[in-house]
Amino acid sequence: MLTSLAFIFLVGLAMGAICQKLKLPRIIGMLVTGIVLGPYVLDLLDPSILGISADLRKMALIIILLKAGLSLDLADLKKAGRSAVMMAFVPASFEIVGYIVFAPMILGVSRVEAAVMGAVLGAVSPAVVVPRMVSLMEKKYGTKKAIPQMILAGASCDDIFVIVLFTTFLSMAQGGSAHVMDFVNIPISIVLGVLLGAVVGYALYLFFETAYARKHCVRNSMKVIIVLGFSFLLIAIEGWLEGKVSVSGLLAVVSMACVLKYKSTEFVSKRLSEKFGKLWLAAEVVLFVLVGAAVDIRYTLSAGLAAVLMIVVALVCRAVGVLLCVAGTQLSWKERIFCVIAYLPKATVQAAIGSVPLSVGLPCGKIILSVAVLAIIITAPIGAIGIDCSYKTLLEKN
Repeated sequence: MLTSLAFIFLVGLAMGAICQKLKLPRIIGMLVTGIVLGPYVLDLLDPSILGISADLRKMALIIILLKAGLSLDLADLKKAGRSAVMMAFVPASFEIVGYIVFAPMILGVSRVEAAVMGAVLGAVSPAVVVPRMVSLMEKKYGTKKAIPQMILAGASCDDIFVIVLFTTFLSMAQGGSAHVMDFVNIPISIVLGVLLGAVVGYALYLFFETAYARKHCVRNSMKVIIVLGFSFLLIAIEGWLEGKVSVSGLLAVVSMACVLKYKSTEFVSKRLSEKFGKLWLAAEVVLFVLVGAAVDIRYTLSAGLAAVLMIVVALVCRAVGVLLCVAGTQLSWKERIFCVIAYLPKATVQAAIGSVPLSVGLPCGKIILSVAVLAIIITAPIGAIGIDCSYKTLLEKN
């Protein structure tokens, strides 16, 4: 196992650095590393690592959600207004509908399986989009009309919305049919998840404040461990209540992080965000390399043309959703085109949940993972390069 971990970290980081030098997202190099080291090519990874890869991927997803919750600024949503709120769910909804309508014809899957595929593919990648929007805000491009703020806030919430839908559609696919209660449970899951996370987050804030008042200051590193432990507990609670009450554990994690951010001092919340950002550096490598290792490259290549066609059709649906969000605003057509480009990249969520249908034994698991990997390989570079090359032309500098 230690040899496998050495390969994952050293080769994954090296390939990520090479891609970064080529102006490509680091995750592409990590995915390629996983594919090459995995059981379908060189088979250099220990089976014990692959056996617990689903749990490791879930831990990585929790870390990125904590980072998102601690970085999410509701003031940006308020500043961008209606468009930012719509960007959080409309483009993803259009893309999911695109999969539900066209995937059965193009890929030969059922409607419920197409819904699961759409939920996997529907999220934009904060790993690609967020750092670039922060950079644009620093360079003052598009900030007069709050374009980077709108995209950043929308991309941060978009992932949460899609993950909640994915959980619902996955349970429907495992049951083999769709029921009205499955959709009724979506808002119930969201509300209870937010409330549970808010209660836990406020309790942690009180604990940290009480410890500080009694001269028992809890170090930020210790706070990270405590927050991480409660995050795992929130995910476990979702499993304990399954079949009784619908609660979104992942949304509870984000809600807990948001409460900690807004109740704690700016210095503490910033330090926590930085600590989880450092944790994400390691989790990112493990996540993307293990996702690549789960990909049967032969199956992916055989599904190639049909999968690429489906991805293109879904992206067109997504672009329509983005244009609908910015309709009626003061944005020029150039700025609206930039919003479409910025909402193309996929990576983080697809890597985190793309292999879940396969791990739970769904017949469509292989094709969903194949489409997810192809979507990352196609859209992450196009989106990243598109943002970097177009912002000076499409946005105004203040």
